Amino acid sequence: MIVTCGQMREAENAAFARGNTAAQLMEKAGAGIAEVIRQFFPQPGHAVLYLGKGNNAGDALVAGRHLIDSGWTIHARLTADVAEFKELPAAHWKALGDRVRVSPSCDGVLSMKGTVLLLDGLVGIGAEGPLREMLADAASEMNELRRKRHATTVALDIPSGLNPLNGEPGDVCVQADLTITIAHVKDVLLADAATNYVGRLAVVPLGELEDAQGDDSRSALTPDVLLPMLSRRSFDFHKGNAGRVGIIAGSRGFLGAAVLTATGALRGGAGLVTLFVKEDIYPLLAVLAPPEIMVKTVIDYREVLRENLDVLAIGPGLGLEHEAEVFDVMAKAQMPAIIDADALNMIARRGLENLKQSVAPRLFTPHPGEMARLIASESAMQNLSRSELARTFAEKFTNVTLLLKGARTVIAADGRPLFFNTTGHPGMASGGMGDVLSGLCAALVAQGSGLPEAACLGAWLSGRAAEIAVSDGHGSQESLCAGDVAGCLGAAFADVRRLAF
Repeated sequence: MIVTCGQMREAENAAFARGNTAAQLMEKAGAGIAEVIRQFFPQPGHAVLYLGKGNNAGDALVAGRHLIDSGWTIHARLTADVAEFKELPAAHWKALGDRVRVSPSCDGVLSMKGTVLLLDGLVGIGAEGPLREMLADAASEMNELRRKRHATTVALDIPSGLNPLNGEPGDVCVQADLTITIAHVKDVLLADAATNYVGRLAVVPLGELEDAQGDDSRSALTPDVLLPMLSRRSFDFHKGNAGRVGIIAGSRGFLGAAVLTATGALRGGAGLVTLFVKEDIYPLLAVLAPPEIMVKTVIDYREVLRENLDVLAIGPGLGLEHEAEVFDVMAKAQMPAIIDADALNMIARRGLENLKQSVAPRLFTPHPGEMARLIASESAMQNLSRSELARTFAEKFTNVTLLLKGARTVIAADGRPLFFNTTGHPGMASGGMGDVLSGLCAALVAQGSGLPEAACLGAWLSGRAAEIAVSDGHGSQESLCAGDVAGCLGAAFADVRRLAF
């Protein structure tokens, strides 16, 4: 569920009326924040708490106490005298005693060795208007340390300086790499303008606030939402049950796209994967493809229509040379299909109205540039926010599920809630990521998922796999490749099942 900041405060007041205390909620919230941090940073380092006077600082201090127990060194940067703290943060500050080191300036942070986290405990969801001078200076300092020291910034509930009413960043706003929000995702965290300040989203569950009233027509993708979408295999499950995936991808110079799509399908659990290619590239792809992949030549791609397949993935690295054949397959295939890359460009060239020729449901996976080409002639869809665009598109083209890629991927299908992905990081900004995603989504459909469910699972799993590839200590955002993501999909599936963040 998505809630406004006002609805969250109402839920808190209702919890207090039932006998819960602010101290109890703060303790649980702070413990949850520390748990999220330990997931993303399994090796302890330095955590610098940037503290205002209010309860947001209290959440940071509770998290700091739990991190100390896990081997972290905790520092504090104060924006007010401790005597000005509200009651709860004052109590937690006192309880920490000399286990927290007050840093008189940011210079010491610049020279810290190892992992450095900056915890934004300046203001919470109740703050309105621009940050006051001391808070603004602290927010600016955090942004500067993020840039110069490459520290990781973690916002608590909402980045300080982000407008809690509309999601617009103020003149000074904390730029977080990770926002850990409590109980429910706040609607402003999903605003287009907020994306670059919110970063990765993680939700700390808080049972006392589960009954908040919010917007159930939108949802953030978290493992508790995704787990019911993930099929459970019976003990006598066999490769026929896992489904048959057909892939139309690859051309000269773009062989890797076909291999990555096939690898995504393999790692996504497909039982049988067949790559259909033209004769001219068969000798090249046959030696590049994983041994588990069947590579089959076709004279005309329309031959695929006679194959016994559960799902098709069409487009990665395909080129436009055989557009008429491929377009006929997209229109006439009786099975669901994932449409990506050059297949999307073919549709853009021919016009969206041709979508209505399709006799089975389709999943489109455009990046922003491909989406712009798709809607170039749709005046009603211009200048919409990403969420409005996705919903409008799905309502008009009811046989299409839309997975609109980006830093905050949006999934839309007619008559279904709008879903926002929470996983991933900027290291995914390299070629081939979408190819792996297309193969993964195809595998999920082959195993029985509907297209909306496959899109939700595929987006979250690929983003989480990218995170695992970096957090295991052997990679970085700069070094990440699409093949690394495919290789970490198994761990990402496991994280859904263990309800990771």
